[in-house]
Amino acid sequence: MTAPVGLDAAAGGPGSGSKLEHAYLLLFEPSKDGSLAKPGPELGRIAFQFNPTELSMQKAASWTRPTNPGNRRSSPPQFQGPEPSRLSLEMFLDASQEHDDAVVKAADKLFASCVPTSASHDQHKDSPPWVLFRWGSLTGFLAYVSSVDVRYTLFTSGGLPIRAVCTVTLEEIAGEAPRQNPTSGGLVPHREHVVVHGETLAGIAYGEYGDPALWRAVARANRIDDPFRLRPGDRVLLPSVEDLRDPAVGRRAQEVRRAG
Repeated sequence: MTAPVGLDAAAGGPGSGSKLEHAYLLLFEPSKDGSLAKPGPELGRIAFQFNPTELSMQKAASWTRPTNPGNRRSSPPQFQGPEPSRLSLEMFLDASQEHDDAVVKAADKLFASCVPTSASHDQHKDSPPWVLFRWGSLTGFLAYVSSVDVRYTLFTSGGLPIRAVCTVTLEEIAGEAPRQNPTSGGLVPHREHVVVHGETLAGIAYGEYGDPALWRAVARANRIDDPFRLRPGDRVLLPSVEDLRDPAVGRRAQEVRRAG
């Protein structure tokens, strides 16, 4: 595990009856099996030098309002499902006493959490780290860093930034699946793999889920009767592991493929 990037701050001041808990962002590799509930191995953490003074939570819902030209009144909105939660917070970084590069390193760590991890890139499944915000007994939702805004406010005479305010926005990984037409359902989420020459379902299952034995479930989900007749250019839907266990996933996969 890598060491925290933020600067250490003092514990509780004189007379404080309890130890000061510092907030931090815990970084993980993305899930390898398609699960949205459990991340991959831990990558490290970004520690807060100073605890945030406020946290901004955002939650929204998706609605549609059907149009009816023959009706002079607008139709009532229909609930489609919740949008992913968002958490925005500020990190204050200061190295005005040390005059070292700790502020730059902390900012670079935040920027790096917006780009795909090396492991996911090597597997051709580019994904940024998954993140958990923690502060004492407070644990946020599993998320990814959707934006980082770093404002440098103090510099050394040589131009080295030694103070910054970082605004970080986290967006929920999973959320709740949007409501679907009960006759069609939906795969949330799914990936589409384009078959190349020499590939097999077992190899595709191993590359996506880390388990070649799941080729049967992938074949069932795609209604593939003969897995040895895969041809280059064929498109294979790769549902999450949870969807693979759903007996209705094959029917839903076919409908998604026809819709696409």
